[in-house]
Amino acid sequence: MTHLTVHEWGRTNVHNGPGPSPSGAFTRGQANALLWAARSHPLANQSGTNILIDHHSEIRARQVVGVIAAPGCSLEILPKIDVVSDESNETIRTRLVSMLDVALGLKLGDGQALSMARQKETLLDILIRLFADRLLAETRRGLPRAYMAQEEDLAALRGRLNVIRQFTHHAVRPDRLACQFDTLLPDTPLLRIMKACVLLLRRHAHAIETQRRLDELRFVLAEVRDIPVSALPWTQVRIDRTNRRWESLYELAKLFLKREWQRTDHDPKAGKGITLLFAMNDLFEAYVAALVRKALLGSDLTVHSQGGLRYCLMEEGEGGNPRFQTTPDILIKRHEQVELVLDTKWKLIGCNPEDKKRGVSQSDVYQMMAYARLYRCRDLVLLYPHHTALGAPALAIKYRMAEGGERLKVASIDVTKSIAEVIESLRELINQNLCERQL
Repeated sequence: MTHLTVHEWGRTNVHNGPGPSPSGAFTRGQANALLWAARSHPLANQSGTNILIDHHSEIRARQVVGVIAAPGCSLEILPKIDVVSDESNETIRTRLVSMLDVALGLKLGDGQALSMARQKETLLDILIRLFADRLLAETRRGLPRAYMAQEEDLAALRGRLNVIRQFTHHAVRPDRLACQFDTLLPDTPLLRIMKACVLLLRRHAHAIETQRRLDELRFVLAEVRDIPVSALPWTQVRIDRTNRRWESLYELAKLFLKREWQRTDHDPKAGKGITLLFAMNDLFEAYVAALVRKALLGSDLTVHSQGGLRYCLMEEGEGGNPRFQTTPDILIKRHEQVELVLDTKWKLIGCNPEDKKRGVSQSDVYQMMAYARLYRCRDLVLLYPHHTALGAPALAIKYRMAEGGERLKVASIDVTKSIAEVIESLRELINQNLCERQL
């Protein structure tokens, strides 16, 4: 099994000659398998070049992070925004686990998740171990059960008599009674999903201890039916006060089994692997949105991510259709009035003093000007990840639009800080913008 780790935009060597590949390189067959997995992933464009690019002697990662798995090999892609930093992979992986925890609402808990992320394990290994540990802990507290309708032929009546079956199948067998009754069983939709996840992850767990825990879970869930991933009863699951403690486990199972915005993909029939990929732009946006909600908790401001949906243009003439719909990353409202538009960009903001635009894309500025007009908002923020080349204080460049008086701030947020520090930084950023408007 060949496993390699690169960062966004990083490269890994490919051995195209005969014989086994040297250390730190994939064989051509392994590289082709990884490229095929990238092309077949829901995040990929038609050729898959937005995930991996084939340069014959090397393959290069793009702005997607996670794990791409194929037979006999896997490639882990970690986020990398700070080009001058020499942080270890364990440190970067720790940060990625923290961002996933916040963005996806997994409730992993800093202690266990971060201690595991510091070990020399891949992101996939870490998430599998976290799922196994938490599911095992919950099963030891007791399985959620529900009454299930059962039919059985017994010597004594239990429940109700199935009259039709009794007088057709047992007309000459008075010693057998066709019984219908309800039994409290753990074979619920929720646990069917949990068992399907356990069976899938058992094929991809590398650590012996993780395999042992998954085997124990298979034994504990022996009474639960095996359901193919394609037929899992997602719509039948109801999280309520009786099973609330299983909610975060259910979210983790969706991460492995269900294709949603994070784009988890797998081929359980072929057993070819499990691939978890996250577009960093989407992940950074969800991370910031979740922390902005915490920063504004208790205030009269509300946070709306991927909302708005107003159109830029209308076709002329009677019955003209709207065109060019907008989806601002984050709208901060007071009642129904938009107070602030915040757009996140997972890009390396410029630090060259000779670059008067500081690396800000002109198209991003045009986009923010459109938001100011459409949402009648006077305060807008372009938010980038902070990096060491920008210096100690966070970036905060203020602009005023030439016509109309709207204000645009280009700011940065340091994702290497603790969650509490990032929340406080976001609270200060928002309050500064709202206070400056009143001056």
